[in-house]
Amino acid sequence: MIKILTPFEKLSKTNKTLILLGWLFLLIVTWFIGTSGTKHLFPSPSQVFTGFTDLYNEGLVVHILHSLQLCFLSIFLATIISLILAYSWPIPLLKSISEFVTKFRFLPFTGLSFYITMVIHEARTMQVWILVIFLTTFLTTSLIAVIKDIPQEEFDHAKTLKCSRLEVLWQVIILGRLDYVIDVIRQNIAITWMMLVTVESIVVASGGLGFLIKNSDKFMNTGRIIALQIIILLIGLGLDAGINFLRKTIFRYSKI
Repeated sequence: MIKILTPFEKLSKTNKTLILLGWLFLLIVTWFIGTSGTKHLFPSPSQVFTGFTDLYNEGLVVHILHSLQLCFLSIFLATIISLILAYSWPIPLLKSISEFVTKFRFLPFTGLSFYITMVIHEARTMQVWILVIFLTTFLTTSLIAVIKDIPQEEFDHAKTLKCSRLEVLWQVIILGRLDYVIDVIRQNIAITWMMLVTVESIVVASGGLGFLIKNSDKFMNTGRIIALQIIILLIGLGLDAGINFLRKTIFRYSKI
């Protein structure tokens, strides 16, 4: 008992799992007790279960696939654009362009979507490019930070091996930091998944989880809303764990 209350104490995986299960059990018990009265802030477990059933009958799986498709397409396009901007950052002529793109992360999301709707009119394409532009600013910022954190010793080592400037770029920055790139993408997928619902709520014509939340909110169906939040959380955690597993499998030397 003293160990789990001691700062920086290292615990076994079994103890960590037991602590996690204990907190989860406490959360569920609190949920049942807190919703047992006639008036309560959150929907009861039975209402949430009914929400799951209703959502499944209304084509939940199809809407999840729509959202995943939007997520993967957006992160794919944003990653390609961000990698080009980040890898061109060491070039003096293009450095200011890359740094200028990073400043757009301070733009409000609503204002960005307004200008995109003036150019693009197809719902799915509009959703994709809203996310791509939004994500590119954060991905580029993170990737440039990765390049800046490369120790000078690695560049010096490449120079002692008679590498040209382009070979240094390829060996040290591109190949030498691929595991970092995957980790940056993993972190930004969480941002993508979080913003996905907002984007789908703004443009509801093509469906998705945001469309379901918008409809549930319109009719004040709190059971469905909590059910959707649980689904979104579980899918997000699954995506994060999957990409982290992929990174550790491909780059077994990585200690990130």
